[in-house]
Amino acid sequence: MPLSAEALFETYLRPLYPTDALADIERARVTDANPAGNASVLAHLEEAARVFVAMHPRMLGRDVGLDFTDASVHRLSIALTTDVRDRLAQSGAPGSAESDLFNVIVHGAAYVGECVVRAHDGVWLVRRPLWESRVRLRSLAGDAELAVLSWWLRALSDDGLDSKHAGLAERYRTYVEVPTSPLDTLATIAAPRSLPRLHKVTYPTFVKYLHAHLGELRDVGADFPSPERFDAYRFEWLDFLLVGGGRMLVVCGPGEGGLHAFWLEQGGFSKSALFAADAVTDAIGVRIVGDKLAFVVSLGGEVHEHEVLWWGP
Repeated sequence: MPLSAEALFETYLRPLYPTDALADIERARVTDANPAGNASVLAHLEEAARVFVAMHPRMLGRDVGLDFTDASVHRLSIALTTDVRDRLAQSGAPGSAESDLFNVIVHGAAYVGECVVRAHDGVWLVRRPLWESRVRLRSLAGDAELAVLSWWLRALSDDGLDSKHAGLAERYRTYVEVPTSPLDTLATIAAPRSLPRLHKVTYPTFVKYLHAHLGELRDVGADFPSPERFDAYRFEWLDFLLVGGGRMLVVCGPGEGGLHAFWLEQGGFSKSALFAADAVTDAIGVRIVGDKLAFVVSLGGEVHEHEVLWWGP
């Protein structure tokens, strides 16, 4: 039977919720369960995180070195495989506190939340039951409430395990690491200026363009797409935007699958994104909106605008 995030919740978590919380679960998820700021309640969350650190080698089959750092979340994400999930699902009755999968999810949520609290000055937002607690994170992107339990359910679903872009680490990177990136440490590539569009796109013409218009960027980096992969995108054109006061170069254009974007720092490739479109001609382009970038495509016959921070999604 396929395991979606919803199926994981219904089978392994829902039976253990208080009746009143289930009566209006959306309300329970936004209601402060610790309005007095009782330190002992927060201590329970810290203890749940420590329990996960102690239990995870047995549960996951190996010790991944959980030390409450960002890097530890990435190591943890790699260890969450389909085989591990399925083994945990068979240990202990589903829907009971004896279920290994239930315990990994709820204690793991406490661990990841505690990483945000310790490494990024996050603040616990206590909910009932305790494993529904969220973390408030303040960053250059604004204030956000991080529903860490939901990240776990989605990461352990069939879709999450089948896609490297839907795992726990990807969500942590997108919602925690990117918004809190130390941007003041980025070196300036070049002074901001308008750059022309590249119309006839091949890897050689791309390299020649950089030499001609952005000689300050000496290398695209080892992780930039290979010449073969780059040409396989079959770009119609490419736009080049110096953003963040010239600290980052965004290369964007329509190709196979939609609108592609690449972020490069002075040392080369940083990250990439794809914004799906109905056809190459429906990948409209990108524009700067304050400290954000708006990528515009047509999908399903409708125009969609995707806003991301200038330093990437």
